[in-house]
Amino acid sequence: MSKQTHYTLREAEALAEYKNDQKKLDGKISLDGLKVKPLYTAEDLTSCEHLENLPGQAPYTRGTKATMYTGRPWTIRQYAGFSTAEESNAFFKKALTGGQKGLSVAFDLATHRGYDSDHPRVSGDVGKAGVAIDCVDDMKRLFADIPLDKMSVSMTMNGAVLPILASFIIAGEEQGVPSEALSGTIQNDILKEFMVRNTYIYPPEPSMRIVSDIIAYTASNMPKFNSISISGYHMQEAGASLVQELAFTLADGLEYVKAAQNRGLNVDQFAPRLSFFFAIGMNFFAETAKLRAARSLWADWMKRLFNPSNPKSLMLRTHCQTSGASLTEQDPYNNIVRTTIEAMAATLGGTQSLHTNSFDEAIALPTDFSAKIARNTQLILQYETGITDIIDPLAGSYYVENLTSQLIANANDLIQEIMDMGGMTHAVQEGFPKREIEKIATKKQALIDSGQQVIVGVNKYQSSENAEIDVRIIDNTAVREAQIERLKKVKSSRNNEAVSLALSKLKEAAISGEGNLLDLSCVAMRARATVGEVSDALSEIFTRHRGTTEVVRNIYTEAYNNDAQLKPIYDAIEQFKTEASISPRLYLAKLGQDGHDRGAKIIASAFADFGYDIIAGDLFETPEEAAETGISNNVHVIGVSSLAAGHKTLIPELINTLKEKGAEDILVICGGVIPAQDYDFLYKAGVAKIFGPGTAVTDAALETTHAVIENNRRTHNSRNARLASKDV
Repeated sequence: MSKQTHYTLREAEALAEYKNDQKKLDGKISLDGLKVKPLYTAEDLTSCEHLENLPGQAPYTRGTKATMYTGRPWTIRQYAGFSTAEESNAFFKKALTGGQKGLSVAFDLATHRGYDSDHPRVSGDVGKAGVAIDCVDDMKRLFADIPLDKMSVSMTMNGAVLPILASFIIAGEEQGVPSEALSGTIQNDILKEFMVRNTYIYPPEPSMRIVSDIIAYTASNMPKFNSISISGYHMQEAGASLVQELAFTLADGLEYVKAAQNRGLNVDQFAPRLSFFFAIGMNFFAETAKLRAARSLWADWMKRLFNPSNPKSLMLRTHCQTSGASLTEQDPYNNIVRTTIEAMAATLGGTQSLHTNSFDEAIALPTDFSAKIARNTQLILQYETGITDIIDPLAGSYYVENLTSQLIANANDLIQEIMDMGGMTHAVQEGFPKREIEKIATKKQALIDSGQQVIVGVNKYQSSENAEIDVRIIDNTAVREAQIERLKKVKSSRNNEAVSLALSKLKEAAISGEGNLLDLSCVAMRARATVGEVSDALSEIFTRHRGTTEVVRNIYTEAYNNDAQLKPIYDAIEQFKTEASISPRLYLAKLGQDGHDRGAKIIASAFADFGYDIIAGDLFETPEEAAETGISNNVHVIGVSSLAAGHKTLIPELINTLKEKGAEDILVICGGVIPAQDYDFLYKAGVAKIFGPGTAVTDAALETTHAVIENNRRTHNSRNARLASKDV
């Protein structure tokens, strides 16, 4: 393309004035690692070779299809699942009636982690953050009266991916729909779990075998089904920059392609059915550019490493979801605006399907009312804005094209760094992506808490009125009891010899490396094995993975940039140290099967910078285990981070366990996604402090330290007596 530009005299004078007066702003680097300046001109298109290609042409920067939305709009999806299969089924049917075109299933954390609902480790998790699925019969109830040969189904599942996908296949089979007619996507993106979301079961290497077996099975038996959805969504939600989200996601994808090739598959057998999943946050133009850059990067790396014959193997197709991390508890109706902005960025960037979050999801699971607004947001974009009338509407924008080029260049550098490590599996084992994401996440939080990054209604323009909204309430105990009864019936009516034989063959294949694990899981689930039984059988061979917890240091306070605001915290900590002769000690606990640890990691990092002794706990602890850890480390306070709605079950259990062990002098605080209507319950249970979404870390630190000082004065003698008896 021509780089020659002609200006009128007035334009030239204006440009010269800009260059003289605004030079100090040139080269400002955003937190996403992008160089941003206040004015862009045609000169900023000098490195935008991608503009030479039309939509539908490799490297697909401008879109995967020549017609894009003018031929068919993006698919409207609603990610949903809660409580029982029956309730989720009713929600699905209502959404489909309201204009939704595809189903996206959220499973509860017990299911994600491969536990049946009757397992003692999941007492607070069953049915809370998704639907409970223990066997094929649950899956059949989930899709009752929903024709699986006509409906595209996306399932966010990674840890227990084998029994869940097998259950879906058998549910279709028993509905009269053969596997070759099933359409949809299974996430099956396990590398991301080791970085951010943590709903893994097995270590990385056997997990990669499972991924490749699923790719192989679907390539042979399920031509309409996407065998993997390579996800950057949870990376951005955990705090990753846009460059990190791009690079780590695409590097994951390249690793999966390599694993499938190592299993003997030709790249063109499966690559056209790979799909991606990105988060869309509030950096409007950069998010649009990110999707364009992702398509270009994927085509380039696939051609460079694998040289496929089918041009569709170079094509990056993606689902997007608006950000959950951008939603706020404060002024929650502002979230409708945020979601609309993010949805526009996704569609202008050329997503193939989209989920829009509900405005109340910073507080609880969406209600029917909030889900309808989220769904209508997409319908309005499709029918009332003109977005579907034009292909790649922001093409040629000086700013967007420059951002696209920057993202391509910066992500390329990071992908190459990962390749130099030996690929993403090696990088994950070394903890590189996890550590780098946590650094950015901690810095972002410091910028928000210090007011350098404005969040309307949270750290600026706060409202004096508290909007009261209805939230969805799940009776965890009732759901679990119902699931346990169903499990008993299934186990009493099945052929247990057939189940034992199927599980034995599954274990033999895990040991030998021969056979396809999804094929064998289908045999087991057809015989009415449970999700937990299949997961346990494989755990005997592969073991259960235990992640390591690291705390990044000197990131929060360096980014905060306001020592005057931090001084009260330092003073309070010094006061405690003077009175107690030791530093305050905080144990950060993650109870139940909730692996979302961004909040806990940020608190750990910031409090450590302030002067606390920090013990960062292992994931997936029971209240009993957390109490033991706190007591054995002589902590003054246990902080519980909750994002999966298990707080009303698990936190009271923790407090009661501390009392039973004579350690009621240890304070318990909690934070995360906790509805205000639950505060009284938790305070009555003995919680000292509750920090909801949007709480500044500095406020949490100061309030916690004051509480620890008062508690130390009040319980000094009893604490010393407990520690003395422990020493004896």
